[in-house]
This record gives sequence, C-alpha cells and structure tokens, in this order.
Amino acid sequence: MPLPLRRLRSLRRELRSLWSSFALLLVCATSGAATPPSGGAALPLAELAVGDQGEVWTVFQGTKPEPFSVEVAGVIRNALGPGKSLILCRLTDPRVQAMGAVAGMSGSPLYIRGRLAGALSYQVQRFETVRYAGFTPVADLEEVALRLSESPLVPIPLQQSDPIDAGTRSARDGAAILQPLLPVFTLSGLAPSVADHFAPLLRALGLATTALGGSGAGTDAKPPASAVGLSPGDAVAVALAVGDITIAGTGTVSRVDGRRITAFGHPMLGIGDVALPLCASEIVAILPSNLNSMKVSNTGPIIGTLLQDRLSAVAGELGPGPELIPVVVETAHRSLRFSVARHPQLAPLATAMGVTQAVQGTNDAGFAEGFRILTRVDFPGHKPLEMAMLYPGPQGFAAGLDEFLQKLNACLQNPFERTFPRSVHIRIERLRQRPWAYLDQVQPSSTRPRAGDTISVLLSGRDHQGGALEESVSLSIPPAWMGRSLELVVLNGRDLDRATGQAASLSANDVRSFASYLDGLRSFRRPDGLYVAILERASALLDQNDQLVGAPGSIERITQANLDTRYGRQDVATPLWEQHVMPDRLISIQVRRPFSVSE
Repeated sequence: MPLPLRRLRSLRRELRSLWSSFALLLVCATSGAATPPSGGAALPLAELAVGDQGEVWTVFQGTKPEPFSVEVAGVIRNALGPGKSLILCRLTDPRVQAMGAVAGMSGSPLYIRGRLAGALSYQVQRFETVRYAGFTPVADLEEVALRLSESPLVPIPLQQSDPIDAGTRSARDGAAILQPLLPVFTLSGLAPSVADHFAPLLRALGLATTALGGSGAGTDAKPPASAVGLSPGDAVAVALAVGDITIAGTGTVSRVDGRRITAFGHPMLGIGDVALPLCASEIVAILPSNLNSMKVSNTGPIIGTLLQDRLSAVAGELGPGPELIPVVVETAHRSLRFSVARHPQLAPLATAMGVTQAVQGTNDAGFAEGFRILTRVDFPGHKPLEMAMLYPGPQGFAAGLDEFLQKLNACLQNPFERTFPRSVHIRIERLRQRPWAYLDQVQPSSTRPRAGDTISVLLSGRDHQGGALEESVSLSIPPAWMGRSLELVVLNGRDLDRATGQAASLSANDVRSFASYLDGLRSFRRPDGLYVAILERASALLDQNDQLVGAPGSIERITQANLDTRYGRQDVATPLWEQHVMPDRLISIQVRRPFSVSE
C-alpha cells in the first residue's frame, strides 16, 4: 500500500535533518574543528538561497560552544521595520527541534558555507510541529558594532516599561508570533522568597527575572583565560549587579573584532548608550519548555564593558569593566558585598534586595525583636548623607519596604549632576527589645504660661509588654512668644515634617543645587520616637524650598509675577521650639493643644 503524500514529505524532512546533522558532525570530526569559523567574510542577504544548510554555534553545557544544524526557509523582508529583515530558518537538528530556540541562545552565530550570515535572535511561536527561529542579518550586527567608536561611557536611566519575555508576551498577546529571545535575568545570592518579592519591581523596569541561576565569582576575581579572548558562540552575560548579589542576563557572542564583541542579535533593554559589566558565563543546563526554553547559567567575573544596547544587537569591549557603585550590607554576623550599575532606578532596588536578604534570607536569628538600619551614602565632594530607620521585625520591614525604597531613591538619585554615589554602606543593628510603645497621657504643667516661666510636659505610656514609660521635658517661655498664635504638639517625625510644610520628597524644582538637595534630605526629622514642639501658625512666602515667614508686603509685590514658578505663598506651622523624646521607640500618636503666652 503506497504511503500518503503527507507522510512521504515528513519522512523526507526527517531524512534531510538526519543527513544534515550527520554531515555536520562528519565535517567537525574530520577537520578537528572545535570552534566556529572566525575572521571570515560576511554573507549578505542577497547571496542567501532557500534550502541553504547552515550551522549555528552555541554553548549547550559548560563553556565550549557546539554546532547545530538549520536550513534556510527564506528572508522576511522589513520584519522589524524598514530595512530590518529576518532570516527564517528551520531548526533541523534533533536536539534543538525538540525544544525550539532557547533564551540564552540569543546571538548564536549562523554560518553558511563558512561565512557569517547572522545571529539567532527570535523565536517563532504557535507553530510547533516544526520549529523555526529568526536570525538577525550580519549587516545589522555590523551596524551596531560601528557605533562603538561613538559611545561615551555614560549610563542612562533604565526604561520604565514592561518586559517582553516570551512567557509574558504570549499570555497577553495571543497573536504574537515573532518573539525576541530576551535574556532572563538571574537573581543569584537571594533566597527564593526575596527574589519573588522583588520580581514585580524588576518587571516594572523591563526585566524578566528568575531565581534559578548562580554566580561563581565577585568583581575582583580573575577571569578565566578562555573568557579574555571570547570567540563567536561563547556564552557571555550582561550584569546589572555583581558580587554576593548578582543580577545578570546570559546570551551568546555573535562576532568578534579584536577586543570588540557583538552579541544577542536583539536589544537587551533597548536603552542605547550604556555602561554595564560584561561577564564570563558558564551554562549549567538547558530547561526545555513548550512556551519558553531557557539556559541556566553561572555568572563569572567581569571581562569587559557593554557600550551599546540597540535594536539589532548589543556591543561592547573586552577589558576593564565600567565604574560601579560598591555596596556593603553589614550585620553582626556577616557582610554582603556587591556592586551595582550606576542607574538611578536600579541602584536603590538592588541595595534594598541586599538589605532584605540580610534580614529575611539567612539562618541568623536576632532580628525578631526589631532592628535599626543605618545607611551612609558617600558622594564625591560632599559630606556623607546618613539615614536611620527603625523596624519592629522582618514582617514590619516587609510592610515598610516601599518607604525604605523611597528613602533610598531619594538618597541615591541625583537630579542635578551626573554624579553617582562613591559608595553605599548599610549596617543593620539588632534591637534588644521590641520598639512598639503606646502613649497614654501628655500632661503640660500649663498651656497659658507667662513670659519668663518654665513649664514641663510629662509624657507617660507603656512598652509592648505593658511596662511603664515616662519622660518629662521642660522649656523656658521667651517674651517674644507673647500674643502669638501658638500650639503645643506631640507628633512623630513624619507627622511633624508634614505639619511644618516639609515635603515628603524633594525634586529639582524645590532646590537650587545638589548640595542644597542633600541638605534638604538631611533636614527630615527622625522617624523613631516623638517630638514635643511649640508651633506658630503663620503665612509664609515660599522661595523654592525656603520658607520666608513674616515677609513684608513689599517683597510679595515684587515676587507676584513669579508666584507660579519660583515663589508661592502658603499657610504653615513654624516650629519655635522642639525636642526629640523616647528615641528607639515606634509610637503613633498626635496631640495638639492651644498654647498662649501672656505678660
């Protein structure tokens, strides 16, 4: 009985695939080739023909690249925009046909007749009876490489966008067929629970992440000799943080020109000029999936700098890595040391990861009763910026993580100068007792004193176990307070900041220079304990972040034309006197009493 035509065609494809794989292995065995061709001529699109047999080099395991066979199906013209075409190939090698193109194979070079034709860059989803993949033509790779001579070593902020990883995109766009093999950024050095907590925050920056990955060396480790002289087909990682905590995405080298390399065959984040570490990479295994197969890798030491992140590829130079921000997170038992890219959004996020790992991701005990986080940020040419925050325990820290991130963002960002922190040092100190406390009574000796009198304010309450707390403050009443509209308040630092017109955050519109920006951050009151204060209600003329209380009318008339830009008027409460009490306690209470001074 004759075989059906469809079955004959299927058998023909299988025999062709087996013959291609056998021929490729035979060529490699007889020629002794252990690496892909290098230094050969490029193969332009015009010389490609349907049915051309090719070999793609990539690392399946370890650090040594291996070839797999493909067959050219055709060229999709203008697939990614005018003049940006894709080479469409069938994945004829049985190893790859079973799992399709793999995240981490991005940039794997395609050779046809011994000439570089392109780089593996796109999955073709939804048609899985025969696996296909898209390849970026070699001319587009060369176009990105040419930009290296124009690249300044100046980082720019990460884009605030959703990631375009295969899993996420296929879920929200069922019609998507071409999907770039964007690198999955591994989070090593973090407990899975910590990594899961930060995954949505990283996704908001356009980073698809997984906790399944490792790092084999810190920033100071010497790279292996094989990594210093990379070859096409080798694995390479682009890191956003390196050291005890590593955030890195692995891809494949497409072409090498001296110390310059081109990789990935598509954008990493699409942010143009960058300065990010290039790192050695070791492939542990490939995890096959019908949705999005991926390589699992260990990120090694820094071997160069990524300078370009463009539509068709990423490119960089081997050698010293870029300047990073060193971060130390220290506890009584251990220290985490890592360095992060000089990006305003990423640096605070990676730093917060280190703090969360130190608090929640170790076997150490001692933070259950509460802890204090002391942060010191050193900017070149400026006095260090210091910040202290108190937490009742790991759960309290998790609930207050947004506030901690907000504080770090304010400290590490710089709206005025292209200056990044020289270093960030964080110390986490254990508290001997839980900081929660409750205030039962605020008793001033008088709310209508005479000028020259000395009054006292007694505060009494309980700690978290019901133990008695008591503290008294005294103040002398100056004659200058007579006849003024005053108020006695007991508030925590955040509430007193708000009551006195201190903005919760500062922007470039509020201050004149980076030095005044740092001064503004230092002016925030301590968040622990309480403040006993005498406030005066007044109308103030605002000169950016400065309050001019009681400014004469002539000044207001002069500034009237600029009220919508530099100047403004606001009813504020001005502190005439204040004292911080009950430090190292977390107390939520607001007490306000009218206060007047007579002769």
